[in-house]
Amino acid sequence: MDELNRKTAEEFRAAKKIPIIVVLENIRSGYNVGSLFRTSDAFLIEAIYLVGWTAHPGHKEIKKTALGAEDTVTWLPFPTTAEAITHLRSIDYRVLAVEQAEGAISLEKLKSAAEEKIALIFGNENAGVEQETIALRDGCLEIPQLGMKHSLNIATAAGIVLWELVRERLPVMP
Repeated sequence: MDELNRKTAEEFRAAKKIPIIVVLENIRSGYNVGSLFRTSDAFLIEAIYLVGWTAHPGHKEIKKTALGAEDTVTWLPFPTTAEAITHLRSIDYRVLAVEQAEGAISLEKLKSAAEEKIALIFGNENAGVEQETIALRDGCLEIPQLGMKHSLNIATAAGIVLWELVRERLPVMP
């Protein structure tokens, strides 16, 4: 394991994080939530905000897929996405919904500075990001999809978006 250069839980908590916050809005599957904890750990994401009826750590499905990341990644619960967005704006985060919507920016065209604080809202597996949330966001990101299907599992979509944003920041990472 030493060869993999993995951080201990203490080293992870102390490490400088990438200024990205993942907002999970009414996610039905604890497995998806757990997967997002694991992905957020892998990419040193700042935090996860759990909104509405999204499951919280302690849930057996989260535990099964997060593999301990639920104990290291910072998370905060919010009753509504509006409250989460108000908080994000108070700490100077740009709020982007990951959704197919009019005026959405294709992921490969998003330009952001390495130090820019970005919050990414991922919506329910069936309904997507709520319309009320779309009205509050600063913009939308869309993942280009070339086939017949025009939707991805939330864990897959988040992995793609997070990697793209983290990849841009790699040269300035500690």
